[in-house]
Amino acid sequence: MPYDYEKDGAAIYRQSFAMIRAEATLDGFAAEDEQVVVRMIHAAGLVGLERHVRISPGAVAAARAALEEGAPILCDARMVSEGVTRLRLPAGNAVICTLQDPQVPDLARAMGNTRSAAALELWRPHLSGAVVAIGNAPTALFHLLNMLEDPACPRPAAIVGCPVGFVGAAESKQALWSDRPAPAIVVEGRLGGSAITVAAINAIASRAE
Repeated sequence: MPYDYEKDGAAIYRQSFAMIRAEATLDGFAAEDEQVVVRMIHAAGLVGLERHVRISPGAVAAARAALEEGAPILCDARMVSEGVTRLRLPAGNAVICTLQDPQVPDLARAMGNTRSAAALELWRPHLSGAVVAIGNAPTALFHLLNMLEDPACPRPAAIVGCPVGFVGAAESKQALWSDRPAPAIVVEGRLGGSAITVAAINAIASRAE
C-alpha cells in the first residue's frame, strides 16, 4: 500500500508550528522572542529546546533593526552562511563567512588556534553594527569574546551564539551570556548547531510568525 502523508508544504508548516506552540513552554518569552524560539525548536525538531534558550532583553529588536539598516551577517561556518535565506533579508544584507579565505591557515598557525577562530580576525572591517551568527565552533565564540575585550575592537549589534559540541560549547556560551558584550541569543549547554542558528537569523530577518 502507498504511504499516505501530508503533501501540502504550507499545511505542514502550519501543523508543525501549531504542534510546537501546543507542546512547548513559551510563556516566559516576550512576543518577539517567542517567534524566534518557535523557529529554533522547529529547526531542532526538539520541543524542550526552549528550556535552554536565553535571549537578552532587546536582542531580537537590536538584531532586526541592524538588518533593516543594512548590517552584514557574519557567520563562523559555511553551514550557517549557506542556510540564511537571502530573500528574507530586509536590505539585501551581505552574508559573510571568512573561513575559506586563503589567509586563514597561516593566521591559525601564527595564533596557535583553530581556523574557525582565526577567520574572525578577518571580520574586523565588518564587525561594527553587524549581526554575528556562530553556530558551529566554540573556539570562534571564545575568540570573538577575546577580541571584544579590547575597547578598540568594533562592537556588533547582536550575537547569536549557538555553537554545538562536547568541548567548549557550553563554556563558550556561558561566557557570552555572562560577559554580554552585545545583546545575545544562546542555547545553553551542548545543544546548538548551524540549523538552530540559521533558524534564529531567518526568523529575525523575516519577522516570522
